Amino acid sequence: MTIDPATLPYRPCVGVMLVNAAGRVFVGQRIDRAVNSGSGEGDFWQMPQGGSDDGEDVTAAGLRELAEETGIGADKVVILAQTREELFYDLPPELLGKLWKGKYRGQRQHWLLARFTGEDADVRLDAHDPAEFCAFKWVETGELGDLIVPFKKRVYRAVIDEFRDLI
Repeated sequence: MTIDPATLPYRPCVGVMLVNAAGRVFVGQRIDRAVNSGSGEGDFWQMPQGGSDDGEDVTAAGLRELAEETGIGADKVVILAQTREELFYDLPPELLGKLWKGKYRGQRQHWLLARFTGEDADVRLDAHDPAEFCAFKWVETGELGDLIVPFKKRVYRAVIDEFRDLI
């Protein structure tokens, strides 16, 4: 059975561009794709992001997702900005119908820019079960495009462009 993406809604989501004092961006290596490391496929990293609940405030959702995926609490970040508009991406055909129980065609995302005020020791990738990431690192914004899955690159470019002057 073929799924017509136009019949599916976008999943509401929030992402967090977490930057440290040096202006480098936090990325986590996806635990479900790290097994392909070194194969040239699947060694993807991403900024923390996840679904937001109905009626959930964007900042509250972003802080919740950040804590779940990184173990970083709200006391270790300062929210600097939010994207002016939602950003959208569509899933590639090979993932359509497989992610999120097949209910969505992609995601509609609000993004937050947050300054990390803690130390690397405050990062706990095992804070949530199951864990989202198996490793993390801090990268320059120019490196993000080479690390993210191809279908999210446009969204990442838009986030970087909007937050560039604040990073």
